[in-house]
Amino acid sequence: MGRGIVQLFAQSGFAVVLHDARPEAADAARSAVGGALGMLADKGRLTRAQADAAMARMTTAGALAGLADCDVVIEAVLENLDVKKRLFAELESIVAPGAILATNTSSLPVTAIAAACKAPQRVAGYHFFNPVPLMKVVEVIRGVRTDEATVAALMALTRRTGHAPVLAQDTPGFLINHAGRAYGTESLKLVGEGVADFHSVDRILREQVAFDGNGFRLGPFELLDLTGVDVSHPVMESIYRQFYDEPRFRPSVIIAQRAAAGLFGRKTGEGFYRHVDGRQQTPPEAVPEPAPAGSAAPFARVWVGPGPQQQALRELVEALGATPDEGSFPLDDSLAVIAPLGFDATTLVVEDGLPAARTVAIDTLFPFGARACRRRVLMGTPAVAPELAGAARRLFAGDGVPVSWLRDSAGFVAQRVVAMVVAIACEIAQQRIASPADIDLAVRLGLGYPLGPLTMGDRLGPATIASILDAMAAVTGDPRYRPSLWLQRRARLGLSLLHED
Repeated sequence: MGRGIVQLFAQSGFAVVLHDARPEAADAARSAVGGALGMLADKGRLTRAQADAAMARMTTAGALAGLADCDVVIEAVLENLDVKKRLFAELESIVAPGAILATNTSSLPVTAIAAACKAPQRVAGYHFFNPVPLMKVVEVIRGVRTDEATVAALMALTRRTGHAPVLAQDTPGFLINHAGRAYGTESLKLVGEGVADFHSVDRILREQVAFDGNGFRLGPFELLDLTGVDVSHPVMESIYRQFYDEPRFRPSVIIAQRAAAGLFGRKTGEGFYRHVDGRQQTPPEAVPEPAPAGSAAPFARVWVGPGPQQQALRELVEALGATPDEGSFPLDDSLAVIAPLGFDATTLVVEDGLPAARTVAIDTLFPFGARACRRRVLMGTPAVAPELAGAARRLFAGDGVPVSWLRDSAGFVAQRVVAMVVAIACEIAQQRIASPADIDLAVRLGLGYPLGPLTMGDRLGPATIASILDAMAAVTGDPRYRPSLWLQRRARLGLSLLHED
C-alpha cells in the first residue's frame, strides 16, 4: 500500500520522502516503484522522461527526523492502534506546526489515533485502496476533532493526483468497507440457511443481476477468495462489534470456520474454491436431467398468479411453449407460478390457498423475458417434488437460458442481497456519514458495483426495495432487514434515494 501511495504522488509531480523503521525496506520500496514506473514506460503509458522525473522525486529518510520538512505525512504501518498512536505522537514533535498527519488505516478509529497528539485537529484519515495507482477513489476521514482546513487540503491534494476524494465521518469501516458489508455477509447467510451453495450464489449475482446490462463483476465468494478470508473475516467481526452488534452486519460461522482452517482463498490454494496455479477451479453447473423419451411433464398447463409481472410471465411461458391456464385459480393439472417480492414461496402459497406441491416461484426483480436475460431463478416450497422441480427448470430453460433452483427463501438471492446493499447505503446516508453522491461514487469506484447503491435503489424503485425488506423482516423476524428511515421516507414521498435534506 505504501509503495502505491508513493508511486501515485511521485507520478503526480510531488516530491516524496520514504521512511521505514527498517532503512533497507525504504530503499527496496523506492526500487520497486522505480521498476513499476519503468514497466509503464515500456508499455507506453509514460514517457521515459516522465518515469525518470518521477523516480528523481523520490528520496529516502533513514530516520523520522528526515520528514521534518514534509507538508503532509501519510502513515501506512501495521494495523495496531498502540503502534500508530506512538508514531503520531513522535511525528508531531518533528514536523512543522502546519503539517498534516494522515493515517491510511482501514479499520482503526481516526479519532483514537489523533488523541495521541497535542493538535488533533491536523490529523485525518486518508484511506487508499489497492492497487493505489489504479483505484481512483480515496476516502478522506474526518475525526471528531479534525478541522475544516485539514479536510479541505486533503480533498484538494487528492484531486491533483487525478483520484476522486470522498469525505466520510470517522465510523467503523468508514464509507466503502461499511457500504460493502451486505454483499458478502448476506450471501453467507443465504448459504448458512441452505438456500443454495457458494457457486450458485456467485452465478446468480454475476448473471441475473443487471443494470444497463451490467451485473457484479465477481460473485461474493469469488471476491472473498481474491481478497483473502484472513483479511475479510476480521473486518466483518470488527465492524459488527464496533457497531455494538448491529444485526445488519452479523458475520457467519461459515467464514469463521474457513479462517480457522487456513482456507484463505487464492493465496493458500483453497478457500470457497480451489485454486491451481492461481486459477480458480469452478465446478460445472448441475443441470436438470432431460425427461425420459415419451414421458409427459407432471403438469399439463401453467397458471400465473396475479401481480405486477403477471402479463410478462404469461408471455414468457407461452414463448417457452407451455399451455396457459388463464383461470382465476390453478386447475388440478396446472403448474402454478408466482413472483414474490421479499416473501418466500411458502408464505404466499398458504396465504392464497395455492397447491403447495405444484407451485413454484420465479424472481422477476431483474430481466426474465424470453432470450432477454442471462439467468432465471426459481424456488419452491418444501412440498414440491423433485420431478416437478426438474420439469419446471426444463420449462424455464427452454430458450437456452440457465436456470438456478433454490430452496425456499425470503427474497430469493438477488432480491435479498441487492436490497441489503441499498439498505445499508441508505443507513449510511441517514447517519450523515457521507453525502448520497459520495456514497454512490465511492462504492462504484471502490467496489466495482455496476451502479452506486442509491442509484440501484432508484432504478428498482425505493418503494420496491422497502417492500422487499419489509417482507423479509416479516418472514424471518430478523431485525437485520428493517428498512432505514432514509429509505422509508423517500419511498413514501416518491423521492430519489439521492435526495438530500
